[in-house]
Amino acid sequence: MTRLSTSIADLVRTPLVVALSLILALLLLGELLSPGFASSSQIMRLLIVASILGVVAAGQNLVILGGREGIDLSVGGVVSLSAVIAGNMMQGSDAGIIPAILACLATGAFFGLLNGLGVTLLRIPPLIMTLGMLGVLQGLLVVVRSGIPSGLAAPGLARFVTQPFLFGVPGMIWLWGAIGVLMALLLRRTLFGYRVYAIGSNENAARMAGVPADLIRISLFVLSGMFAAVAGFCIIGYAGSSFSNVGAQYMLPSIIAVVLGGTPLSGGKGGYTGTMAGAVLLIVLQSILTTLNIEEAGRQFAFGATLLVLMLFYGRGKALRG
Repeated sequence: MTRLSTSIADLVRTPLVVALSLILALLLLGELLSPGFASSSQIMRLLIVASILGVVAAGQNLVILGGREGIDLSVGGVVSLSAVIAGNMMQGSDAGIIPAILACLATGAFFGLLNGLGVTLLRIPPLIMTLGMLGVLQGLLVVVRSGIPSGLAAPGLARFVTQPFLFGVPGMIWLWGAIGVLMALLLRRTLFGYRVYAIGSNENAARMAGVPADLIRISLFVLSGMFAAVAGFCIIGYAGSSFSNVGAQYMLPSIIAVVLGGTPLSGGKGGYTGTMAGAVLLIVLQSILTTLNIEEAGRQFAFGATLLVLMLFYGRGKALRG
């Protein structure tokens, strides 16, 4: 009986279970505050928004898993730039969808590669490297757009992101589900995934075992950039057009979603399934704050405070691994 009680207690404390429980509690609270909040149509809309955040968080998850206090602060800039590129290449035409996604992926991979090379070859701390890259991207956006909104989504992309695609579920949610499956396979069933956990747990030991730690870390930043680019491409389909600094709202939440899902900022432990739940939890929380008429500044304060609490929790629970 004691063993059963211990198992139940461990399950209850599992980050994924905690996140799912909080999601249900927040949906109930939202329904009490605003009847219809937990309706199927509203939940579908929340899942579409969560899926975009979840795609950004997929790349963030990989970088954090790799350890060395890896955090990619440039994802917001990559999202914004990719949205601009996609919108201007499509200009409302379905014929531009394929060229736009290829251009976005190449853009994300390029800036991710620069981040990876800076962190590995130049030994710049990830926080500093990606923060500097964010500044570069923001400056580039000012030059490219001159502060003027530009670009239009292709109708086919807009339908895929927002309209029922299969079994009444929008294509964006199906895409996110596919990414979730691929991430699980990548991390748990491939040599690359094993190596990611190895360098995140103990990079020196991994190097001694023959793991090409620098190459793996560069790959993680490249993938992070590509996931952010996919999110930027999908945002155009959701919003219809690009607008100033659209990616900024995803930088901090993408980190919080990862930590809420059970991946410590020290890396080497965790997975993407919990991150998906963390993304949904954050979007539901954001929606409730909006329902309560709390302005953007208040929502950002809530997100920042959440991250600080989580960092304090993990910092006190274990020492950061080198």
